[in-house]
Amino acid sequence: MSTSAQSPVLQPQDTLVAQLAGVQPGSALAAALATREEFLLNTEASGHVLFEGGDLQRLSLAQRLAFALATSQAQADEQLIAHYGQRLAAVGGAPADDVRQQAALVHVQRLATAPVSAGQASLRALEAAGWSADAIVTLAQIVAYTSFQSRLVAGLRLIAGTAGQTMAVPVEVRAGTWHTQPQTGSGKPAPTAFTRDELGWEPWLAPRDHATLTGSEAAKLEKAGHLRSDYFMLLARDLPVLEHRTRTDKGIFYSHGGLPRAERELAATVSSKVNGCIYCASVHARKAAYLAGDVNAVDALLAVAPGADLAAHQNPRWQAQIRLAAQLAATPQAANASHLATLRAMGLSELELLDLVGSVAFFSWANRLMLTLGEPFLLVA
Repeated sequence: MSTSAQSPVLQPQDTLVAQLAGVQPGSALAAALATREEFLLNTEASGHVLFEGGDLQRLSLAQRLAFALATSQAQADEQLIAHYGQRLAAVGGAPADDVRQQAALVHVQRLATAPVSAGQASLRALEAAGWSADAIVTLAQIVAYTSFQSRLVAGLRLIAGTAGQTMAVPVEVRAGTWHTQPQTGSGKPAPTAFTRDELGWEPWLAPRDHATLTGSEAAKLEKAGHLRSDYFMLLARDLPVLEHRTRTDKGIFYSHGGLPRAERELAATVSSKVNGCIYCASVHARKAAYLAGDVNAVDALLAVAPGADLAAHQNPRWQAQIRLAAQLAATPQAANASHLATLRAMGLSELELLDLVGSVAFFSWANRLMLTLGEPFLLVA
């Protein structure tokens, strides 16, 4: 993320999410944020390209802000409701409430609250209402990014101690539902249960045509390993967002120190179990099992049935992480400080807690794209 010579360099504690969380300068959390500069600054940059520097021909600024506001309302996030409400009022208020806008708002509600329910028919309904593939991808990114913001801010507020009153006895989040159809829309065999096996993924919209890429765009996608992936080539329909999203991902999962990488992957798997994303879980459960050297613990998590306890049969450290991760993934505003206190009592530092929150938040973004733009299939030898 570049800055001009006239502008001060943005510090992680000055980013929107840190401001909304009430992070105090000089605090242990501010020091942890400074350690995760790539993550925080690319989180900020993602918001910039979505709400300030994006292609306004496919989605106007008023539409973008209205969709972010609707996402915040669906998730009962008062801080983001105020933020996006003020920004929307500043540009003249909500766009026309026509058939096209109504179709998009129905889709926003699904992505925000129950992404597993937004299937291929949801995209066909958007197309029938006049939405292009490019606009649908950007719409999905707006909802997914705002969902990420909500979880990140809620988690930072817990760590900072600015979350206010929380329930004395937390309601434990259970495993969500998932797709159990034996075939994909195109007729490929589909997974009907969570697995560590490698899976394929097919899009419900056409990925970006390689012939439309400039030389520099192709080079960036090749460097990131995205050029031969249908998923990333679909997200490349809005390339500036994809670029900063990729850097945010790397800043969370590949940074040194802090939470062990296996436990960051555990948090990604928990989020995917809550949201019902079999594909995301397959990738990150495989990594968690390898890095932790504990296949049985990861398989126990994957095997949890809908409505059952995600933390069952885990050691105390993983139980506490799973419970906090599940609360943030499902209902961030109800996340309870008691689980955080348990983790602190176990010796987790501010940086480790930040990594846990960041991992959950990012997969609240990733799950909403993977689940609602395509579906997984079994790789048959």
